[in-house]
Amino acid sequence: MSSPLFVALSGPSGVGKDAVLNAMRASLDSAIHYAVTATTRPIRSGERDGVDYHFVSLERFQELRDRGELLEHAEVYGRWYGVPKAPLRDALAEGKDVILKVDVQGARTVSRLLPGALLIFLAPPSMEELERRLRIRKTESAEDMARRIETAREELAQAEHYHYVVENETDAVDAAVRRIAAIMAQEREQGGRPPPAL
Repeated sequence: MSSPLFVALSGPSGVGKDAVLNAMRASLDSAIHYAVTATTRPIRSGERDGVDYHFVSLERFQELRDRGELLEHAEVYGRWYGVPKAPLRDALAEGKDVILKVDVQGARTVSRLLPGALLIFLAPPSMEELERRLRIRKTESAEDMARRIETAREELAQAEHYHYVVENETDAVDAAVRRIAAIMAQEREQGGRPPPAL
């Protein structure tokens, strides 16, 4: 029996990571633990605390960081993001695969800390489509939008450092979910990867 997989799903802002993960939760095996990131950014309309993110104060975030309770943490667009370790340990001990959503910076950290992690890059069909998705969200100022678009261009160049690249076509989230599920099944058939030491 192979060890549970530790999957880091990454990609530029606006590529649809949340949409893909929500579709995976709705359609795939329940023996998958979806890691929830802690963040100091304000909650957006439609988001749920403890499901989309753990929305915490800067003080609480600093406490978790200083106690070594975050797998990785980074400042992104002026807000802090980090992944609490305890739920990941518990899920792996139960034999569950873990899927962690991280930005490209976070994926580099995960790769360094957990060499057995499976890195999947979620890519847009084109840069133009990614810009369109970012603009229709209307959650950032013009200045923040320009910064996100420039960062996304830089992040897309990092895709070659991942084990797999999955394209998230417009209005085809289910296809991306099936591709990720197929990758995970293939990895399990090949014996999985070394279990991470958290």
